[in-house]
Amino acid sequence: MPRQPVYEQVIDDVTASIRSGTLKPGDKLPSITELCEQYRASATPIRLALRILDERGWIEVHQGKGSFVAQSPPA
Repeated sequence: MPRQPVYEQVIDDVTASIRSGTLKPGDKLPSITELCEQYRASATPIRLALRILDERGWIEVHQGKGSFVAQSPPA
């Protein structure tokens, strides 16, 4: 079975954490640097995952402040 791309793994993990209630609206996500270390990946796929999560309404990215779980994430 082919390995899942890192950005998809990040998206799946974050959405699962939000759905399960581990991450709640307003919670801050780890920094890009911390996510790079956690997933042993470069910043490029991490940024891509965060951008997709933002576009899909799961998180809100605030320049210079970080990424936060959206107040009303998708069901």
